Amino acid sequence: MTPKRSRQLLFVVITGLSGAGKSLASHQFEDLGFFCIDNLPPELIPTFAELCQRSKGEIDRVALVIDVRGGKFFARLFESLDCLQDMGVTYRILFLDAEDEVILNRFKETRRRHPLADDYEDLLECIQQERQELSEIRERADKIIDTTSATPRVLRDEIVHSFLESEDLNHMIVKIISFGFKYGIPHDADLVLDVRFLVNPHYVKELGHLNGTDRKVVEFVMDDNDTQEYLKRLFELLDFTIPRYVEEGKVYLTVAVGCTGGRHRSVVIANELGVHLQTDDLHCVIQHRDISKKKEIAAELMGDSSTSSEMSALEYTQPRLFLPKPREPREVV
Repeated sequence: MTPKRSRQLLFVVITGLSGAGKSLASHQFEDLGFFCIDNLPPELIPTFAELCQRSKGEIDRVALVIDVRGGKFFARLFESLDCLQDMGVTYRILFLDAEDEVILNRFKETRRRHPLADDYEDLLECIQQERQELSEIRERADKIIDTTSATPRVLRDEIVHSFLESEDLNHMIVKIISFGFKYGIPHDADLVLDVRFLVNPHYVKELGHLNGTDRKVVEFVMDDNDTQEYLKRLFELLDFTIPRYVEEGKVYLTVAVGCTGGRHRSVVIANELGVHLQTDDLHCVIQHRDISKKKEIAAELMGDSSTSSEMSALEYTQPRLFLPKPREPREVV
């Protein structure tokens, strides 16, 4: 048997709003080999850390779900985290968030009782009060995941990329999200790029029903002079700023790329950006948040989806940046 690789003890504190997915996140961490404890009183964290240190590496990855269910004990969380730091134990805070309306619907669907229901009769008031009580720990969080529209698979990918593949903190993780402004800006965005000025395939009959992963849409958007000039300048900006973010100790960077509906231009630009930024020192995760919105409209426009030539991830490996050329009348085949 291969000896277990010795690793520094790591504690991940999973916290956030009730209904935002903490239990699911805990299950994901457990599947990934973390020792998980739900609702551990914060004052017991240092004691448990001592037990882990005595285990001689048998327990080196720990995930603790800690939230307002701890009542008055929750207030001692920061004191316990300071103790971890004094013990030389590395800890990171994962905060799960979601929009109020989504959390309301989740509680109605599951019919579960909110932890603050004894103090507040109205569910929305419970959610808002909990958000206020968690504001300080949200500010101190190392990673914030908005689960408003996230599937379990997306949540798992976020956890894997954030807590398994970034053990060397000199390697930044860049998350690129394409989105539609009509559906709102992603809450966890650090940088927001507006590409609504680019040529819009939505108004081209032969392209409107497709999305930004389709070869025809990619070529249509990338063939425009403005797209080429924009990408050239955008790449220069990010190539300059990202290394300086890393120097300042930033581990995660979320870049949101938005067009009107989030199905065409933002998808193309997000993919191009991901290809450009993916290096040995940067790990890129691309999420197309709104690419499948309003499928009924797409079906009405195209009549038959069998003609789509969607580009696979394997095909999308090289950026198509080239020098601008004179504008010519555009024909769509």
